[in-house]
Amino acid sequence: MTQKEALEILKMGYNCYVTGAAGSGKTYVLNEYIKFLRQNNISVGVTASTGIAATHMGGTTIHSWSGIGIRDEISVYDLEEMETKKYLYDRFKETKVLIIDEISMLHHFRLDLIEKIARHLKRNQLPFGGMQIVLCGDFFQLPPVTRAGERESFFSFKSETWKNLDLKICYLEEQHRHKDDKFIKILNDIRKNRMSEESLKNLKSRHNKDVENDIKPTKLHTHNIDVDFINNAELDKLSGQTYVFKMESKGRGPLVESLKKSCLAPDCLRLKVGAKVMFVKNNFEEGYANGTLGKIISCNYSCPKVMLTSGKIINVEKAEWMIEEEGKRKALIEQFPLRLAWAITVHKSQGMSLDSVEVDLSKSFEKGMGYVALSRVRTLAGLKIIGLNDNALQVREDVMEFDEELREKSIEDRQWLNSLDDKDVKEIQEQFLEKIAPAGKSSPIKKVGKNKQNRISPSEETRNMLEQGMSIKEIIAIRGIKQGTIIDHIEKLLIKYPELNINHLKNELTANKFKKAWMTFREMYGENRDFLLAPIKNKLGDSFTYEELRIVRLFAKRNL
Repeated sequence: MTQKEALEILKMGYNCYVTGAAGSGKTYVLNEYIKFLRQNNISVGVTASTGIAATHMGGTTIHSWSGIGIRDEISVYDLEEMETKKYLYDRFKETKVLIIDEISMLHHFRLDLIEKIARHLKRNQLPFGGMQIVLCGDFFQLPPVTRAGERESFFSFKSETWKNLDLKICYLEEQHRHKDDKFIKILNDIRKNRMSEESLKNLKSRHNKDVENDIKPTKLHTHNIDVDFINNAELDKLSGQTYVFKMESKGRGPLVESLKKSCLAPDCLRLKVGAKVMFVKNNFEEGYANGTLGKIISCNYSCPKVMLTSGKIINVEKAEWMIEEEGKRKALIEQFPLRLAWAITVHKSQGMSLDSVEVDLSKSFEKGMGYVALSRVRTLAGLKIIGLNDNALQVREDVMEFDEELREKSIEDRQWLNSLDDKDVKEIQEQFLEKIAPAGKSSPIKKVGKNKQNRISPSEETRNMLEQGMSIKEIIAIRGIKQGTIIDHIEKLLIKYPELNINHLKNELTANKFKKAWMTFREMYGENRDFLLAPIKNKLGDSFTYEELRIVRLFAKRNL
């Protein structure tokens, strides 16, 4: 799926999971959607499972936003206590869209707890209290960190909430970071847990091989102790004055400490002329982003100057990180958005794009760590490997299997989108905006028709025709819209009107074809209600169209 297609689906108001390989532009899609919502004055919760990821979008952690904190259980008394916090109650009441990035690092039970809080505070028993939910991430990235004493945790896709959200899957296939075909194949082979001899040979060719550009590589290590040692040692090698910048803070102690932990900028920043640095915040207007590399070319206590690898010089000003509640700043920290960058940890590199990397994976302790580290660099020529262990190139089997399901579902959702007329897409987007936008705020999407307020929605028109016993073919003939559009209407209607009589639609297929497809659904899925069409289509072959299988699925979802 393309970024444009994913945005079209998001703007239609569906719950979505935006995913794709490293460098496919997931954060870009989220930022574009956030911009669209804010242009329409829609209250959106911008969150991520980690503070680092949240800073990429100007958000906060889902733990802080939801009020869950570090809890791994929520009692009735906890819910009642949360209800007394006006800022929290109002936040849930007003929020129409909730975004959670880096969903791979959120424990499955915490997603369920956050969903429970949302239903309670919004007084609505729909999933997440009826908010549109946009999850984003890549389960090939690093999993949740489980600390001593915490309950057993799994990836969030194994939660009850995930099953109930009925997510559209937007699997981004474009590649915006990696332009090197050999390197793309290596990364794809790791994701498939099937490293070819050719890819392994190409990867090993970078063992202790200097990078093929003029940029001194950033060193990626798996442990903080190694990173700190390297950075301090490299800084001490430089001659000249050391400038020390202490982070400034305002607000309540616990909130300030939470901000500091989620911020990549250090509490105490030591710089010298010649120091290799990395920007740790996005500021596209000034010409840098999180992960942009450079070198200190002059320094004083008011304005360090950084030359980027492109040759551009930036006068660096202090940046702010803050926590807001009820529109008021509760905690604020200020620091230059820089850190020493001779070395960083693999965990902190997630989401970064680097031109030159030297990676030591000899102490890898988590499956997926190698994939995260290698996928940070744009080209094979920009990579130097100084160590690998048995864990480094492995990925989890359950993640690999689930990824296949996601790809199949994304293909189905893309076909569904492309089966819709542009007019119908805009109509659905317009209806969603009117539903969630504040009263009196107009939509930027062009309105269709002069007396729209007197018209019923396209899906309600379909409902009226179904109740008259019309077939899909008859509805198409009268209204001039595509079969896929009608089936999409019916899928939504059955959620809203579970008792809607559609038995006559069995006649859209011959009795033998309907029975054959019906039995295949039963054999392949039983009580499992995921109902992916691609496996059914592969088994039945070209004698069935996707539209025919979607019709049978209407009955399978209702009756299996």
